[in-house]
Amino acid sequence: MIPIRTVAPLGLLALALTQSAFAAQGKQVEKLDRGVVAVATGGGVFVSWRVLGVDDPDTRFNLYRDGVRLNGAPLTASNFTDTNGTPAARYTVRAIVDGHEKKDEAAGATWSQPVLRIPVQRPAGGVTPKGEAYTYDINDGTPADLDGDGQYELIVKWQPSNAKDNSQSGYTGNTYVDAYRLDGTRLWRIDLGRNIRAGAHYTTVVAYDFDGNGRAEVMLKTADGTIDGQGKVIGDGNADYRNANGYILSGPEFLTVFDGRTGKALATTDYLPARGSVAAWGDNYGNRVDRFLGGVAYLDGRRPSAIFSRGYYTRAVVAAWDYRDGVLSSRWVFDTDKEGSAVRGQGSHWFAVADVDGDGRDDIVYGAAAIGSDGHMLYSTGLCHGDALHVGKLDPTRAGLQAYMVHETPSCYGATGSEMHDAATGQVLWGVSGSGADVGRGVCADIDPNYLGEECWASRGGLMAANGHQISAARPGNLNFASWWDGDLGRELLDGTVINKWQPATGSVVRLLDGAPYGAASNNGTKATPVLSADILGDWREEVVWRTADNSALLVFTTTAPTTARIPTLMHDPQYRAQVAGQNAGYNQPPHPSFYLGEGMGAVTQAPIFTR
Repeated sequence: MIPIRTVAPLGLLALALTQSAFAAQGKQVEKLDRGVVAVATGGGVFVSWRVLGVDDPDTRFNLYRDGVRLNGAPLTASNFTDTNGTPAARYTVRAIVDGHEKKDEAAGATWSQPVLRIPVQRPAGGVTPKGEAYTYDINDGTPADLDGDGQYELIVKWQPSNAKDNSQSGYTGNTYVDAYRLDGTRLWRIDLGRNIRAGAHYTTVVAYDFDGNGRAEVMLKTADGTIDGQGKVIGDGNADYRNANGYILSGPEFLTVFDGRTGKALATTDYLPARGSVAAWGDNYGNRVDRFLGGVAYLDGRRPSAIFSRGYYTRAVVAAWDYRDGVLSSRWVFDTDKEGSAVRGQGSHWFAVADVDGDGRDDIVYGAAAIGSDGHMLYSTGLCHGDALHVGKLDPTRAGLQAYMVHETPSCYGATGSEMHDAATGQVLWGVSGSGADVGRGVCADIDPNYLGEECWASRGGLMAANGHQISAARPGNLNFASWWDGDLGRELLDGTVINKWQPATGSVVRLLDGAPYGAASNNGTKATPVLSADILGDWREEVVWRTADNSALLVFTTTAPTTARIPTLMHDPQYRAQVAGQNAGYNQPPHPSFYLGEGMGAVTQAPIFTR
């Protein structure tokens, strides 16, 4: 056993964010409110709120119930259990800066249980040209502050029951994209139309404040017949490019920016790259040509850009876009047909955004290869495509960031079916045999406090410490997702509609949350992912959003476990926030911050940020 090494003493203040500047330097992040949430429990009412990334580390808090202060000395923590609280109580938080109270930040109505039910409006089903009926399920989602009030709205995809993997023929229904406030108010609905095929690899919702006006825009790949949130048709509303197999292999393709408040189309341009010859992407029926991904990256180290891509089994093209002053413009395009041919075949079903080389500008870890902030290849490991990818400070004993990936093709990966590599150089740090099989799952999370760093495990091999030491041949059966949920610094196992905690001593799990009694259902078949998991409310722990099995509501679950750890909202860590923004693309992956968050962590240190 390699014992855990404490990097720094752990106390309330030891985890305060340290930054060199808060002025107009570094990366622009959202101007969030305190996100106060109050939940009735068997022991009173649990209240939690955000420490902001731009807060001075000396910021303290006062908590009020119905106007009466509950705490004696100012609070350093960002959660409090009011043992005398009732569901009828109303709570407000006031930050204390330089000895002075700031304005009230209020919670909404106290939740009577640890879940908020958000009613949604399910689209009507339909019938394909071949007479096949279909209905709609809520699929993946993303958070964004669409109206600039400092609170997140939720944007969700409605996917038809006949959605297809690219390898499958057949017609699909249209994909719809809705935006909801947390009270269930629908802001808009965008209908992507018949010329955007439905499925996990066709549509990514990219929502972020790209123009710096304090409100998020939404970017989507669109086509003739897409209808914006105001009912306006983009292109030719009568066009139908579906072939007899249900694929869409002809006709124009667009990229559109929508107003986050109204869903109105603000700017539309041609999607890059154009599909060109379908066969040039590796087959002649449409499997490889239409593998799309999307996300957000701070390519200039200050303002966010949108990233959209096409292809990863063979040719790969990654395009960066800026939306500034009402103009949508191409920043750069990386194309393996023109340079960086070593990136061919290296893509994953998801890409990760991180500043891998430490220059203050984000790079794109495109599976087993990386593309720099300037649009040029950084490296390729040559281990080829895989289904799961994690990028973060996985091993705090090493400089920089690390990437963990599983691989699909034994003839390409050889003896290394899963591996951790240096995210800046591609140097493989350690690997595990894939036993000559497709290693279809893999995850990294700090689940064992006896080992420093994030443990990693895959569907082949044992449970590995961050330094490559095998902890045990046994590994958790949960392989899909992870969530910071309870009061310690370790991360929990999120899979299907449950959150489990790994018990290292027994090699078993303890159930912390089961969403099924509340009617929760997961998405994406065996991937069993939530609609969303991210730090969208309260303190630094993550919320999990599931759909109900009948698709009538979104269920937002928040933890009620007290914690002594004071960590700024993870959404003010630009790497974590960017990875959340891309979480709805392809095969969902849990986001990782730019710093190590786990047992034995030191002070939270990240690059400078600022808000408007």
